[in-house]
Amino acid sequence: MGLEKVNYETSIIMDEDEFNRSIEPILSKNDKVYAAIPDRDPNDINAHLKVGFDDVIAEPSSSHSFDKVWIGSHAVFELVKYGFYLILTTILAVPMAFILGIVFGVFSCVHIWVLMPVVRSCLMALPSVQVVWSSLTDMFVTPLFHSMGRCLSSVHIKTTDN
Repeated sequence: MGLEKVNYETSIIMDEDEFNRSIEPILSKNDKVYAAIPDRDPNDINAHLKVGFDDVIAEPSSSHSFDKVWIGSHAVFELVKYGFYLILTTILAVPMAFILGIVFGVFSCVHIWVLMPVVRSCLMALPSVQVVWSSLTDMFVTPLFHSMGRCLSSVHIKTTDN
């Protein structure tokens, strides 16, 4: 048993696309540390509340205030709007979420367990009720209105001018 010297050919078979993907850097090129802010209103339910400073205060071209006044008032507007929103949501968000959770929970329970079974039962009973109703109207209402129509068909009304 001696030392065996054997040459093995080794190769890595890789697609060109896979090769290109494997040499891309792991970190993104723009080096953003924070992810994008998630859209908390994806269905635009509150699109009418997207109000900015320019939507509320606008100066026509004929009258402008000083640039520093405009910039300062813009900053104060945004700061106060944001601050009051944070304060009010801190105070009201959890209690309102609790109350609305109860309301929508009750609505869902009533809709699922009361309203829909009643509606389905009525829809199941309607064909037989329709047969009974149509036979009752054919027996009582139709002859009554036919006879009233024949009696009143001989009445003629004439109007004269005085």
